[in-house]
Amino acid sequence: MNKVYSKIESINGSVITVRAQGVKLNELAEITTRFGKSLAEVNKIDGDIVSLQVFAGGRGVATNNQIRFLGHDMKVSFSENILGRIFDGSAEPRDHGPALAENLTSIGGPSVNPSKRINPNRMMRTNIPMIDVFNTLVVSQKIPIFSISGEPYNQLLARIAMQAEADVIVLGGMGLKYDDYLFFKNTLEEGGSLSKTVMFIHTSADPTVECMKIPDLSLAVAEQFALQGKDVLVLLTDMTNFADAMKEIAITQEQVPSNRGYPGDLYSQLASRYEKAVDFADSGSITVLAVTTMPGDDVTHPVPDNTGYITEGQYYLKGGRIEPFGSLSRLKQQVNSKTRKDHRSLMDAMIRLYAQYKDTLEKKSMGFNMSSWDEKLLKYGVMFESQMMDLSVNIPLEEALDNGWKILAQCFEKQETGLKTELIEQFWPSK
Repeated sequence: MNKVYSKIESINGSVITVRAQGVKLNELAEITTRFGKSLAEVNKIDGDIVSLQVFAGGRGVATNNQIRFLGHDMKVSFSENILGRIFDGSAEPRDHGPALAENLTSIGGPSVNPSKRINPNRMMRTNIPMIDVFNTLVVSQKIPIFSISGEPYNQLLARIAMQAEADVIVLGGMGLKYDDYLFFKNTLEEGGSLSKTVMFIHTSADPTVECMKIPDLSLAVAEQFALQGKDVLVLLTDMTNFADAMKEIAITQEQVPSNRGYPGDLYSQLASRYEKAVDFADSGSITVLAVTTMPGDDVTHPVPDNTGYITEGQYYLKGGRIEPFGSLSRLKQQVNSKTRKDHRSLMDAMIRLYAQYKDTLEKKSMGFNMSSWDEKLLKYGVMFESQMMDLSVNIPLEEALDNGWKILAQCFEKQETGLKTELIEQFWPSK
């Protein structure tokens, strides 16, 4: 029988306290206010003093309101019926469709036992050359997109959602502007990918506590699909908003702040979500790609700084492009030697020449005379940026590799590329 209490000890913003016994951390409760019923979650227990975070905020809550503990933590419905659906941070329908209540599964569970995992060994194609060729995304990888505000990271995620070789896409939006939410919805709908997508969306107008639930809801659903043998790609945006929601609630709870006001367990909270990425030995997989915005383009900010220790590389989005310097997929060597025999060598040669192009640009800006080699590099750099780095380029890996050879052939002599003779003989385009 669920416990019911009718005396609230204190109300501090969206946090209320009540004297109760036999309740658990993260247990849900239902508060009956004059505006109707609202969910709350137990986030602190000190003896018989229980603190609850009210999802809809403290407005309208009175000290004599009834609180009924539900006896379980938050759950989300799982079945094939959730594909094509959009939910909020309380797992309630945002798309005005029917509420789902079958096959409820708890959120926020532990990471997968390492004995059930296998080493990542498969490429996840995205048809974006700067990912597929130069920083290959690997099935079960966890990797952030480091960006500053204003960069088209949501547009990039939408493209990946439509083009990635995944059976199911789970999109978790945190602190989204309503326009961004509509952009995701319309883009995936028009691109024909909404039918294999589940969306959990928290907008900036929604309760703060719901923002913290988005990654857990997304990953709980992803895990269930993966256990059915499906390859699932989880796209999260923006993990800095998730961390800011944690900070806001920690301040309300009067926790001792750590670096820049974030709670001391920031690393653990981020890691517990990212570590859900897995390739099951006898089933499907979960791959996590998450946007992390860097306030002031500061990579030492606590959120990107902690993220870098947890994840397996990062993509730097700058100037509307994925930067080749600073971006890194630490697992790419486990798959790009299996794609095509020229993949790794071509990748290394093109990046090396692009680095030389950057040096030449600096020389040119300082007024140095340009040699014939410098002129070749300048031509190469322009072609590389327009045909490989531009995020509007949408071609399969093999076509991107062929295109790389064509760029080299138009700019350099064979011996100037530094590539092996056997590769040149096989892949150098004939005039």
